[in-house]
Amino acid sequence: MGGPGGSEVNTEEGEDRTPLLKESQLDTVPACCSARYNLALLAFFGFFLLYALRVNLSVALVDMVESNTSLAKNTTSNVCPEHSSTINVPRNTTGEKYSWDADTQGWILGSFFYGYIITQIPGGYLASKIGGKLLLGFGIFGTSVFTLLTPLAANLGVGYLIAVRALEGLGEGVTFPAMHSMWSSWAPPLERSKLLSISYAGAQLGTVVSLPLSGLICYYMNWIYVFYIFGALGVLWWFFWMWLVSDTPETHRRISHAEREYILSSLKDQLSTQKSVPWRPILESLPLWAIVVAHFSYNWTFYTLLTLLPTYMKEILRFDAQENGFLSALPYFGCWLCIILSGQIADYLRQNQNLSTVCVRRCFTLIGMIGPAVFLVAAGFIGCNYALAVAFVTISTTLGGFCTSGYSINHLDIAPSYAGILLGITNTFATIPGMVGPVIAKNLTHNNTVGEWQTVFYIAASINLFGAIFFALFASGEVQDWAVSGYHLRRN
Repeated sequence: MGGPGGSEVNTEEGEDRTPLLKESQLDTVPACCSARYNLALLAFFGFFLLYALRVNLSVALVDMVESNTSLAKNTTSNVCPEHSSTINVPRNTTGEKYSWDADTQGWILGSFFYGYIITQIPGGYLASKIGGKLLLGFGIFGTSVFTLLTPLAANLGVGYLIAVRALEGLGEGVTFPAMHSMWSSWAPPLERSKLLSISYAGAQLGTVVSLPLSGLICYYMNWIYVFYIFGALGVLWWFFWMWLVSDTPETHRRISHAEREYILSSLKDQLSTQKSVPWRPILESLPLWAIVVAHFSYNWTFYTLLTLLPTYMKEILRFDAQENGFLSALPYFGCWLCIILSGQIADYLRQNQNLSTVCVRRCFTLIGMIGPAVFLVAAGFIGCNYALAVAFVTISTTLGGFCTSGYSINHLDIAPSYAGILLGITNTFATIPGMVGPVIAKNLTHNNTVGEWQTVFYIAASINLFGAIFFALFASGEVQDWAVSGYHLRRN
C-alpha cells in the first residue's frame, strides 16, 4: 500500500517541501470545493458514522439488560447516593429486556474486536490492490447493514448478537488502512496534515455525538432505534461515497485540470518504486515494535474507558442514562480538540523551533500516556465527588489526544511507502486490548465496589506507563533503510 498517509492525524510537513512546487502553483488550486477537500469531508462523515456505529451498543446495552439480572452479579454499589437531576418526562420502557449477566455483557462488548483484528493487515494489502474507495465504502456499508440487523439478532439469542457484532468488526477493520491507501495518492505532502486531520477527526466527534444521542434515543424512544437510525445514516453515506469519490486524481470525474496536475506533480518522488513488501525487515524493525507497544498500551486505556464508562457512571456514580450519555461524551470532545491542536503544535515545533522529529514524537507520546495514567488513578480515589470524577476522566482522555502526534504518525517517519501496512500491523496488536480489556474489567467488577474499579484503573495506568517508557527508549524519527531501496533517502 503506497505510503505517505498519516496514522491518525497530522503528518509530515516540515521535511518534504518539494522543490517542484512553486508558490504560484499553489495559488492556482484553491482548497475550497476542490476534489481533495471533498474527499476529506466525506471521509470525515464516514469515520464519524463508523465510530457512532461502534459505540452505540455500549449505551444501548445499559437499556437492553434487565436491571435485576445485573444485580445478581453486579450489585449497584450503594457507596454513592443516587444522583440524578429530576426530569419529569416519563421514560420509555417498551424496549425488549434480556437477562444477560456481567460476563455475557463483557463478551458482547468485546466481540466486535474479534472481527476487527482479522481484517487489519489484509485491509492494508487489499487496498493497494483494489483501491481504497471500494474497500472503505463497502467496509462502512457492511457495518451499517449489520447494525440494522442487531435488534433481530438480539431477539434470536446472545450467540447471534455476538456474531453480528464480530461481522461489524470485520467491516470496520479495513477502513483505516484503506483510508491511508487513498491519501497516499491524494494528499500533497504540504497538505497532508490538514487533510488527514480533517478526515480522522470524524472518529472522535462520532463518539462525542453518538454517546449522548444514543442515550436520548433510548430514553425517549426505544433502544432498537439506536441501531436503526445510525445504520440507515451509514447506508445513506455509502451512496454519496460511491457517487462522489474516486481512488486517484487521474480517475476522478469532476476534478479540475489544475488540481490534478498539482497533486500528481507534488507526489512525483514520494512513493517507493519497490513493488514487493519487505516483510522480514519490517518485522525485525525495533522502532516499529516501539510503536506497537505504545499503540497497545494507549488502546488499553482508551477501549476500557470507551466500553465501560457508561457502566461506571451508572453503577458507581449513579447517573441515569440520559446524563450518562452527555457525561460519557465529554472526554472524547476534549480528545477531539486536543488532537487537532496538538498536531499543529507538533509541526510548529519541528519547523520553527528546530526540534528533531524523534524528540517531538517522544515528548508528545510521554505527555499523551503518562498524563492519562495519573488522572485515571486519581479518578478512582475521589469517592463520590461527581464533578471531580468526571473532570479527571475528561482530562485523562483529553491528554491522550497528544499521542496522535506522538506514536500515531511515527509510521510515516520511519517508512512512508509502507505506512498503511505498518498501521495494519500496529493496529492488529492494538486491537487485543479491545478484546480482553473490557472482559477483564467486567470480571474484576462483579460487586461494583469502588475498590474493584480502582483495580481496573490501576491496571490501565500501569500498562500506559510501561508503553510510554518503552516508546521513549526505542522510537526513531528517521526513514529506515529497508523502506528506502528505490526510494530517495531523506533524513529529517
